[in-house]
Amino acid sequence: MSSLPAGTADAPHPTPPARPSAGRAGARQWAALAALTLAVTLLAVDGTVLALAVPSLTADLEPTSTQLLWIGDAYSFALAGLLISTGTLADRIGRKKLLMIGVTGFGGASLLAALASTPGTLIVARVLLGVAGATLMPSTLSIVRNIFPDPVQRTRAIAVWAAGSSGGAALGPLVGGALLENYWWGSVFLINLPVMALVLVGVAVLVPESRNPAPGRFDLLSALLSIGAIVPLVWAVKHTAQEGVDLLGGAAVLLGASAVVWFVRRQRGLEDPLVDVTLFTRPAFTGTVVASLIAIFAFSGLLFFFSQYLQLVRGYSPLQAGLRELPMTIASIAVVAVVAGVVNRLGVGRSLGASLLVAAAGLLVLAAGESRPGYGVLALGLVIIGTGVGITFTVSVDAILSVVPRERAGAASAISEMSFELGLALGIALLGTLHTLLYRAALPQFPNLPRGAVEGVEESLANGTRALQGLGGTGELALAAARHAFTEAMQTTSVIAAALLSIAAVVAWRVVPSAARRP
Repeated sequence: MSSLPAGTADAPHPTPPARPSAGRAGARQWAALAALTLAVTLLAVDGTVLALAVPSLTADLEPTSTQLLWIGDAYSFALAGLLISTGTLADRIGRKKLLMIGVTGFGGASLLAALASTPGTLIVARVLLGVAGATLMPSTLSIVRNIFPDPVQRTRAIAVWAAGSSGGAALGPLVGGALLENYWWGSVFLINLPVMALVLVGVAVLVPESRNPAPGRFDLLSALLSIGAIVPLVWAVKHTAQEGVDLLGGAAVLLGASAVVWFVRRQRGLEDPLVDVTLFTRPAFTGTVVASLIAIFAFSGLLFFFSQYLQLVRGYSPLQAGLRELPMTIASIAVVAVVAGVVNRLGVGRSLGASLLVAAAGLLVLAAGESRPGYGVLALGLVIIGTGVGITFTVSVDAILSVVPRERAGAASAISEMSFELGLALGIALLGTLHTLLYRAALPQFPNLPRGAVEGVEESLANGTRALQGLGGTGELALAAARHAFTEAMQTTSVIAAALLSIAAVVAWRVVPSAARRP
């Protein structure tokens, strides 16, 4: 029996309920997590809620197909371009301070989007939403990393945070459907205001300030290079997908690649780099980032058009369409109860690989259900996808944050979120464009239709549905053919997305270590 120092009680002193023990989070930290999760849930909702509003805003604002794609992905492009800079900025000036600034800015940009009267104004508002979102995403995740120092609690907290992110992405169509059933399309942005006000109060009261105590100098040139590296490359991919290979797209690729090389070289030579590029020498870090990017790329491009499929092909109202996407939301949230056990049994790499394969299988089931009557097969596919994606989000975020110290949590969070948002933007741009090309290729000739109606059908199914109204039996036959072409394009895109997820699964399984971890 070991002896105790004089004056020490035989039993340990109980921890006061209002204050966590050393290394353990208490009730205040979990309440703070609720506010942070609400913020990230709203951001995720905002990234997908617009899909259901496409038919109504198309009728109101009459955007071209190019403008419609920019309305969809401008938010993610702006967010991805600024994440590295804002993540490092959060480490320097204070994560809580930057979070509150971002919450306020997000509310203002939401109001501008809700009141937009032209496609150009809406695109600008979406860009501003991305700028504000870039301050929120790394701030919330790095705060989670700091207020939950205990590894077991941190895994659980990140699971809750990831459920808010993945669940919010799937919840967007339901929220949008409920609003669009009774209000105009701008309501999907206006709803952000009361939610952001609640987040602002919760963060102010519950979240402690944290920052890197020795952040070093903020390198403005590195910040500009990070934007110059991401934006031209993303634009080039989008431009080439729509216009084909040309000098303009090639010049953008060259500009972006040059910025990447310059950025990496500069980081290696700085005493206080914007990004610690040596992190990418770690298989657990690089493999997880790459697998996450591919997964989101495959998932988001399909989700953007699936909501349109439910409305324009199946004939559901916005609310009905949102309700029919709910199984994916429930499944992505339910995995919080099992993800720790999965990681404990399989390890990080095999957990990522297995969850990505599950999501790929779900996409194949979804492709089969898109040409079948009824809803059962579609629901099954959505449940499988939600399960796979929910586990992937949780495991990937936890793996990335676990390899960096708390002081650099903002920068690591930014890299994690950049892969998410870049994959989201590229998925909408590339898979969205591919779907449009496949749709147009599958359309038959319409010799008996007015030229304006033919142009509307070829532009998009949403425009075609509006252009064919009032044309009688000829218009109904043309609409049925357009719906069939849209469905065929969805099925092909789903199969391609499943193949991409399988590639990501192989990357994760072979590259990311799978040492056993505690649940």
